[in-house]
Parts: sequence; structure tokens; C-alpha cells
Amino acid sequence: MKKIDGWVTAPQGFLAAGVKAGIKASGNHDVAVIYSTVPAATGAVFTQNKMCAAPVLVSREVAQEAVAQAIIVNSGCANACTGEQGLLDAREMQAFAADLLGIEPQNVYVCSTGVIGHFLPMDKIKNGLADAVDVMDENEGESCAMAIQTTDTFIKRAAYEFEVGGKTSRIAGIAKGAGMIHPNMATMLTFLTTDAAIAPDVLKRAVKAAADKSFNMVVVDGDTSTNDSMIVLANGLAENEIIFSEEHPDYPAFFEALVTCAQDLAKLIARDGEGATKFLEVNVVGAATWKDAKAAAMAIAKSPLVKTAFFGEDPNWGRIVCAAGYSGAVMNADKVNLSIGGVRLVENGMNCNIPLTSLTDIMSEHDITMTIDMAAGNECATVWTCDFSYEYVKINGEYHT
Repeated sequence: MKKIDGWVTAPQGFLAAGVKAGIKASGNHDVAVIYSTVPAATGAVFTQNKMCAAPVLVSREVAQEAVAQAIIVNSGCANACTGEQGLLDAREMQAFAADLLGIEPQNVYVCSTGVIGHFLPMDKIKNGLADAVDVMDENEGESCAMAIQTTDTFIKRAAYEFEVGGKTSRIAGIAKGAGMIHPNMATMLTFLTTDAAIAPDVLKRAVKAAADKSFNMVVVDGDTSTNDSMIVLANGLAENEIIFSEEHPDYPAFFEALVTCAQDLAKLIARDGEGATKFLEVNVVGAATWKDAKAAAMAIAKSPLVKTAFFGEDPNWGRIVCAAGYSGAVMNADKVNLSIGGVRLVENGMNCNIPLTSLTDIMSEHDITMTIDMAAGNECATVWTCDFSYEYVKINGEYHT
């Protein structure tokens, strides 16, 4: 497997585009289409927020199908908390795009992102979809990625080439997300394409498992969005022997590529946390169970006190062990160890009395890793997050206005 420079159109048979439809006040790109030239096996996971948006309700139905062929997206309006009209609008988006593409509505995913509580400007949506379908091709991956952004400060993409059954296959993805990030399913919006051939039921299980190893391990602010969606299309044009089960000899290679691509995107989301000045990796080792390891890592990653300490470049390790202690995970407090940037600060539950000035260089770095040993078992987990800065408060304090 090797990393390549590509967009969602890197795998064979995928076209994409993003256009400016006038939904965003900024005038930036705001409507996107991703299209497979042939029906593709599909798998998807969505937000578990009970206030889920209308497009999530529609896309959940698509995810029950064996195949899908297109993903349509608008940014600037979430179409969430919009009642029956919002659902009608999402279905109208779906049907309109299906007609433009000459496919069935049940094969079209619908996604929206932006401000909650506003109705979609359907005339702009339709004009944007028509324009996007008209210009979509293999070279419009970048405009597609631009069109799904909201408060993102950079485009998030990843692409890999790998071998399956003697055939060369590719997988690629784009994502958006910078705030309201605490996935409990998958991620904010993430779309992955691959030309590998895999059975739909196997892909569905693989997508859920990959989400648990990637997007469900990233947190910015502890808020799970109403619109979070992770969608994968696999059109089989690599012509490898179809992967019909997890026991198939080619499944490990496929799954590794899927997870690696997803983890790259998840880390980019954490790096682009609203107002972030630090990228933080929280490693929990020595946990009694994987569930405990994740719980402790998430507690640390979500703690405002931990996040603000790293923003202030203050190695206040007490906040880290405190968060792990209230996480509910089993912990042998008298044997807990903690390191930041490879420097041991706590050993057997006690202060190592390392001069905090020795951490000045580590705390000033952009990428910082911390590792806490719970001394309760052999399980481990890693969560990716960022700090909280003054800018985070400013962005979210002014988001609606």
C-alpha cells in the first residue's frame, strides 16, 4: 500500500464536481456531486444524535440498499430541525439529482451541512446540482472538496493505492469538519470511493469497523452533530476477485487501506479543530478493556481544562490524570504512569518532580503526544484531538451571526 496524490476521483469510474450556487453568504463553493459511472456496493454510518437532520433520514434508507451510485451535498444549510418540509426538501434534492444522472432516487445519498434550523433554498440547490452534474469529471475532485466545507480552514483528503488479488486498486476520500466534533458513529461528513470489488454486506460491516478505528476516535469539542455521515462507494472496476467475506484472503489488504485512509482524514479533522493551535494525540495503555481505554482517552481529550492547558503551553499533568480518573475506566491509581512528549512526569501515581521548564520546548510544539498507563490490563486506545483557544470561543460565539 502506498499513499498517492489524489482526490475522490482517483479510483476508476468516479466523477465529481463542486460549484457556487449562492447558498453561502461568502459566495464560496456550496453544492457538490460524487458519481460512480457504474452501480457501486455501499456502506455508511450516521450520527446517533436523536435530533438527526432530514438528509440523514433519507440517506439511512439508501444505506440499506445493496448498491448506490451518487452522493449529493450542500453546505451552508444543515436542513436540520426543519420538520416535514425539511424531509420533503431532502427527498426533492434526491429525486432531482437522480433525474439529472439517469439513475434511481434510492441510489442517491443526500447530505447537508451548515446552520441548523433553516430551510434549504431549493431553487439554488437545484441550479447548483444541475451545474455540478454538467461539469463533473475526473479532474474536479478539488472543487468537490471545497464545496462540502463550512468553518474548515483547509481541504481534507487522502488517497492510497493497494493490491487486491493481483490487481491494483485505489481508495480515496474527502472530509469536512472542524467544530461540533464528537462522532458517535462516523464523522462530520466523510466520503470515500474505491474501485475494489467487495460484496455489499461485507463492505457495510467493514465501514462500521473502520469508523470505530478512525472517526469514532477523534474529538474537538464533545458535541455530536445532527448531520454526521460517513459514506463509502466501491464500484469494483479494479476487477479483482470479489471479496465475499472477512475470511477472503484479500480482505485484510482492503480493510487496512480503508482504515488507513479513514484515519488520515480523522486526524486532519482534529488538526483543523476550530481555533486549534495544537494537535494532540492521547494514548491510553494498560487498560482493563478496550472500552475502558477509549473512555479514559476520550475523557482526557474532551476535558476543557486539559485542552486549555495545552493552549497555554502549561504542562499541568494533574488535569490529565484527573480526567482519566473520572472516566469510569478501571485504574490502579498507585501504579499509574504518565508521559508528555516522551518525558515521564508521573510514575506509580506520584510526581516525578521533573522541572516543568524542561517541557518548554515540547509544549511549544504543534504536535504533542501524551501517554497514560492505567496499570489495569493490556488494552490500549488512541484518540486525536486539539486544544481550546480564544479563537474557538470567537468562532462559535459568532457562528450564527
